[in-house]
Amino acid sequence: MASVMVAAQCVVRAGDLEANLAMHIRFMQHAAEQGARLLVFPELSLTGYEPTLACGLAQGPDSGLFDPLRSMAREAEMTTVVGVPLRVPGLDKPQIAACVLKGDGSLGVYTKQHLHAGEEVFFCPGAGGELLCIDDRAVALSVCADFSRAEHPAQAAERGAQIYASSLLIGEGGYAHDSALLQGYAQRHGMAVLMVNHGGPTGAGRQPGVAHSGMSRGAALPQQQARAIVCWSYPGRPMAGTGAISCWPAEPSGIKNASQARPSWRFLWGVAVSRCTGTA
Repeated sequence: MASVMVAAQCVVRAGDLEANLAMHIRFMQHAAEQGARLLVFPELSLTGYEPTLACGLAQGPDSGLFDPLRSMAREAEMTTVVGVPLRVPGLDKPQIAACVLKGDGSLGVYTKQHLHAGEEVFFCPGAGGELLCIDDRAVALSVCADFSRAEHPAQAAERGAQIYASSLLIGEGGYAHDSALLQGYAQRHGMAVLMVNHGGPTGAGRQPGVAHSGMSRGAALPQQQARAIVCWSYPGRPMAGTGAISCWPAEPSGIKNASQARPSWRFLWGVAVSRCTGTA
């Protein structure tokens, strides 16, 4: 049975928790309509990538901010991963977290292990997190710079991950290099890789030396489709959609487009646009 995995290529409003929460709910509704079992948002999706604002915007794991998201995840039986600065007792700075709102209503947390140069001024490094289980398939999470360390996806594969889902903020300058890294991990470790990037500008509060910057691209989609839900199925064929489909094979095969590919878990379907939200 194929499981639908979704990357939310969204545009975030800097520091506006209320607007971003509403945007997350709209994306969750659209993903649920596609029958999604896993929905992943980009790095710091609830706040935007705003290091100078992070301390004031940080949330504890028991924050009421998550309540409507948890309710919707439970109602749709859809595990949803959202990005937020996490307040941790005993730490003087927040951690960059991917909070996991599980389909059973419970909450899990993955925290970014490897910080970009300059991020240590605003954030503390985290400790990672457990594998997720989506329809008996193991999913490993990462947040941005985590995947730049080759040992991170390698360890995920050693732990049995079949899918490596990475919440990112990649600017135009680093997109080709970073997407090639992820493609290489799919080939090297034989696991599907889901790349979840921002769909518009974020990082207005960044400081010199912080790697993230400017307009980002997500999941190999054209820039004009910045507000989109991106779906792929695992294993099986890509979701039907209006956008171009690309695939990163787990082994070199000379495939030019998805129509030439035999459906297989060994492919990263880098995805079909199934719905543009327009007003998200």
